[in-house]
Amino acid sequence: MKQNIFRAREARAPLFTAVCVVVGLMAFGSQAKAADINGNATLTTDYVWRGSTQTQGDPAVQVGFKVAGAAGFYASVWGSNVKFAPESEANTELDVTVGWGKALSEDWAVDANLLHYRYPSTAVDLDWTELNGTLTWKGNYWASFGYSNEALGYDADGIYALVGAKVPINERLRLEASAAHYFLDDAVVARSGYTHGWLSAVWGVKGPLEARLTVHATDNNAKAIFGDDYTGSRVEAALQASF
Repeated sequence: MKQNIFRAREARAPLFTAVCVVVGLMAFGSQAKAADINGNATLTTDYVWRGSTQTQGDPAVQVGFKVAGAAGFYASVWGSNVKFAPESEANTELDVTVGWGKALSEDWAVDANLLHYRYPSTAVDLDWTELNGTLTWKGNYWASFGYSNEALGYDADGIYALVGAKVPINERLRLEASAAHYFLDDAVVARSGYTHGWLSAVWGVKGPLEARLTVHATDNNAKAIFGDDYTGSRVEAALQASF
């Protein structure tokens, strides 16, 4: 549910489900012609998502796989352990994505996808879906937007806006940073949203292996929504292998 509080929800409108099916069929249709398969595995000291820890500060093991076609359509699955409120009984997150990404020119690229957050074997319905788009310039600067009518697992709208950049220092070291705001329904979470950001130093250890050290920070609204123990300032260290 991408948070540490939850509540029961009513039945959902079928909009996202229908779109997901259509986009999924298009994506897998393109894979039949030509497919590129890759993946990654990560060990991190803390699973932090949009400024909030998803493991209550505990380590996480994460694995993902992606299948992409020559036309730009792709599908991916990614999983991690999580630790939410005890009564939710959530211990696993599984993200399924279908989308399309393509270079528009030498400098510009675009990506649009439908992302479904799923939490198997939970005591309550925490699953939700989000539509995302990203515009990238020169491979080093990007702006992303996400929309859901069930943001954070609630029956309410949410809009997520982010800008980011990466700055290569040398062949093996780079800095990455982003700032974002999550617009939420204050009738649901008692705040109209919150702001967060992060700064990472990423070092290419050897071959496909990277080490990352990230400092996260959120505003006081995030603390009011999720609690002091789950937001604020925190440091995350991760080791990731791509294959």
